Amino acid sequence: MSIMEMNGSAIVAMVGKNCVAIATDKRLGQQALTVDMGFEKVFPVTDSMYIGLAGLATDVKTLRDRFRMRVNLYKHREERTIEPGTFANLVSHTLYERRFGPYFVEPVIAGLDKNQQPFICNMDLIGNINYAKDFVVCGTASDNLFGMCESLWEPDLGPEDLFEMVSQALLNAVDRDAMSGWGAVVHIITPDGTITRELKGRMD
Repeated sequence: MSIMEMNGSAIVAMVGKNCVAIATDKRLGQQALTVDMGFEKVFPVTDSMYIGLAGLATDVKTLRDRFRMRVNLYKHREERTIEPGTFANLVSHTLYERRFGPYFVEPVIAGLDKNQQPFICNMDLIGNINYAKDFVVCGTASDNLFGMCESLWEPDLGPEDLFEMVSQALLNAVDRDAMSGWGAVVHIITPDGTITRELKGRMD
């Protein structure tokens, strides 16, 4: 088993009309053993941007703190809030610095830029950025998520329709992956604020 699959995870980000969604499962496992049913994998960066970290749980916590520090340093030095594109490059450089002994994490970034336009991207564990206009996925359930998102996603979805789409995609994908699931958390980022909802999932 790959070290990337040790703890299990499923993260998806999806673009709507002037809104963006990012969703994750809640399970933390030690291979097939479930350790925690409320492990946080998606973290706020600014009021209109979130990052999801799928992979080894210890590296998820390490990078969460490192990115928080670097974003705060940027804010103090530049005297402005970091933009999603800038933050994506910051994350990419942070991962590439450790390319010979990498963090075992695949990040997903979702947010709105200063023009309230949706931005999503994901990366591999050495920081190669993949920009997208529809959806990005990562984690042990990524193959299942690709199939569900390609079936369900439509352009120009409103916040409520986007919530329904990303929720159905995630819940149905993790039902077919033994390493992830046990509920989900969905964040819908809109120009008016962020809506966070928790979903119940299968617990077997």
